[in-house]
Amino acid sequence: MIGRITGILLEKNPPQVLVDVQGVGYEIDVPMSTFYGLPKLGDQVALFTHMVVREDAQLLYGFGSDAERATFRTLLKVSGVGPKVGLAVLSGMSVNDLAEAVATQESGRLVKVPGIGKKTAERLLLELRDKLKVDVRIAVGASATKTSSTSDILNALIGLGYSEREALMAVKLLPAEVSVSDGIRQALKSLSKV
Repeated sequence: MIGRITGILLEKNPPQVLVDVQGVGYEIDVPMSTFYGLPKLGDQVALFTHMVVREDAQLLYGFGSDAERATFRTLLKVSGVGPKVGLAVLSGMSVNDLAEAVATQESGRLVKVPGIGKKTAERLLLELRDKLKVDVRIAVGASATKTSSTSDILNALIGLGYSEREALMAVKLLPAEVSVSDGIRQALKSLSKV
């Protein structure tokens, strides 16, 4: 099928874009995360794509990164989740946010996405738990506020027998500039209170 499209961006009408590839215009539905990163009209654009062939239509979905497309494909494997819900999830939260929500089993973050109810959110968390592999640094929200020691602390807690969810919750409570040894000590204290 069509795995990638490179061409001139002709139209932007959320959530759909029109890309001209050597005279052929492709209508592609994209999540808002991809839409906001598109170049201006008339510029060249490259999108990773996923094609859905139905009895009544052939639909093309585009993504700014391969990680988004892979996450979309994983979402489609969840029962009751179709392409529209998959796009809604990726429009409402980034791949990293989704991975973190799944790792910590936070249904409240998914319910905030339009079109996702409580039951769908719980089903997503349940079915994605083993399918969506979480990078430890992503899951702990590695950003300017977190140091590289957080992944070491998280790995140490998991090595001590705590579940990934427990370890993530404990690491989130730590101050930004904590050393590995102090971080492990503080995390163990917070885990013992639970």
